[in-house]
Amino acid sequence: MPHSLVCWRCGASLSALSLPLRRLDVCKACNAELHVCKMCVEYDISYAKHCKEPTAEEVRNKEEANFCDHFKPRAGAYVAKNEVEIAKARSALDDLFRK
Repeated sequence: MPHSLVCWRCGASLSALSLPLRRLDVCKACNAELHVCKMCVEYDISYAKHCKEPTAEEVRNKEEANFCDHFKPRAGAYVAKNEVEIAKARSALDDLFRK
């Protein structure tokens, strides 16, 4: 039975990879490392150190592979950026700095 995991960075399917994800596994589409905080079920920015697991050691870069023993990949790790909002913000910055 294939799993429904997708890359935390680009949203590409990770069904070709076997579970558990290895520390050095990367997304074939964007080359993002996958054993990262942002791909974990424990990742939550509303918690201290952005981790719900109180015994986990702090990982400073949440987008780089780590050795955390509490890592469990989560299916909803990919969050699409709102392209319209990004374009509006970029336009506003351009207007602000235009002479």
